[in-house]
Amino acid sequence: MNLIPWRRPAQAAARVEPTLEQLPAVLPRNETLVMSGDPAVMSIFGAPATYTGRPVTESSSMQHGAVYACTRLIGGTTGSLQIDVYRRDGERREKINEKDDIWWLLNEQPHPRWTATNLWKRTLYAEMLRGDGLIEIQRSRNGMPIGLRPMPPDCTIDLKDDRLVYYFPEDGGKRRGLDQDDVIHIPGYGFDGVRGQSVISWGARNGIGIGLATDEYAARFFGSGAAIQYALLAKQKVDEPMQNRLRAQWEERYAGLENAFRPVILPEGMDVKELSLTAHDAQLLEARKYSVIDIARCFGVPPILIGESEKTSTWGGGVEQVVLSFLKFSLADRLVTIEQELNRKLFRTRTRMVEFNVDRLLRGDAASRSKFLREMVGGSQGPGIITVNEARSGERLSPVEGGDELYDPTKAALTLAEAAADEKPDDKPPGGKDEPA
Repeated sequence: MNLIPWRRPAQAAARVEPTLEQLPAVLPRNETLVMSGDPAVMSIFGAPATYTGRPVTESSSMQHGAVYACTRLIGGTTGSLQIDVYRRDGERREKINEKDDIWWLLNEQPHPRWTATNLWKRTLYAEMLRGDGLIEIQRSRNGMPIGLRPMPPDCTIDLKDDRLVYYFPEDGGKRRGLDQDDVIHIPGYGFDGVRGQSVISWGARNGIGIGLATDEYAARFFGSGAAIQYALLAKQKVDEPMQNRLRAQWEERYAGLENAFRPVILPEGMDVKELSLTAHDAQLLEARKYSVIDIARCFGVPPILIGESEKTSTWGGGVEQVVLSFLKFSLADRLVTIEQELNRKLFRTRTRMVEFNVDRLLRGDAASRSKFLREMVGGSQGPGIITVNEARSGERLSPVEGGDELYDPTKAALTLAEAAADEKPDDKPPGGKDEPA
C-alpha cells in the first residue's frame, strides 16, 4: 500500500479530543432528541412559512421540479468529474493517479457502501439544501486516510479553542464527537466559520414557496376538471337548506375531472354566472415559469440546462457556451472549495494536491476536438503543448512508441534538412574523377 506521510503544521493549535460532557451520552427516559432537520424545527427556526403560506424545507423543496433539477445537475455533474492527484515540487507537478491510494478513495470506492459519485451527490445535496455537506475521514492507526463516509447534516458543531468539534447522532440517542481534522466540511455560501447557509433558506425561499403554491393551484385546477368557478342565480328567494342541497348536488354531479364533460341541468328559474378567470387569464403558467427561472438563478444554473428555454439566452447560441458559463460562474466556486478542503484535510503537506479534471465538460464535437488536439501536439508547425501519448490518454487510447516527446518544429526542420542532405546524389562519378568537359 502506498503510504503518504500525514503531517500537522507546526503553527496549528494542539489537538484536543472531543468530549461529550456537554451532551448526554444517553437521553433520559421520556425525552426525545429532535434533529435540526425535522420539518417542525425548521419551520420554527430555519424555514418559516413563506408569504404564500407554504413552509420550505428540505423535503418540501425537492417536490418542486426546478429544485430537483438544479440539485441533480450540480451534484451529478460534480460527481461525474475525475479528481486527479498530483505530486508538487515548486512550480512543477506530476500526475500520480495510478500511484496514489487516495485517488481510489476519491474516484471509485470511498466506503464499502458508497461509490465516489454517490458520495459527492449526497454531500452537495446536503450543502445546497441544508447548508453543510459533511464527510468523515476514516484513518488508520498512523493517521492515513483509509475511508470516506458521508455524514448527516443533523449534527451539533461547537467551537472550542478556535477549533471545530462535530457531534454526530448515532443509534440509541448517543452522539459521537469528531475533531475538525477528521471531517471534510463543504459549507454553503455565507460560511461564518462554523456553518454555511442553504440555498432554500435564503435566496430561493420565497421563490420555491411561490412555485409550490402555483403547482398546488394548478394541480387542484386540473383536478377539478379545469373548470371555471360559477354562481347559481335564482329568480326567487332560496332558503339556506335549499342552498346547501344545490351546492352539494353541483359538487357531486359536476365537480372533478371525471365530471368535466357532463352536461349541466339547472332547476327551473335558475341561471349560471361565471365568477373566476381561466388559468391563462390569471397568468398561472407565466407565474410557474418565472418561479423556475428565479430558482435556477439562486442555484447558479442557466435555466436552459434544466429545461427552461423560453426567453433564455444561450450565451452565444451554442451548448458549449452554456456549459462554459455554468462551469465558470457556478461549478468553479464549489470545485475550488472542495479541492482546498481535501488538500488541507487529507494531505496536510504542500507536496500533494488534488484537482478536478473538467476536460469532460469542455469537450466539443468530434471535428472541433480533433482540430484542438492537432494544434496541441504541434500542428501548423507550432511547438507541441502536450505529447502524442498525453493526447491519446485523454481519448482513452493506449500509448504508442515514440509518443512521449514534445514536438519541436526547430528540431523537426533540422531532421528534415539532414534527411534531404543524405538523399542528395554526389556530384562526382563513381570512379572518383571528374568527367571531361
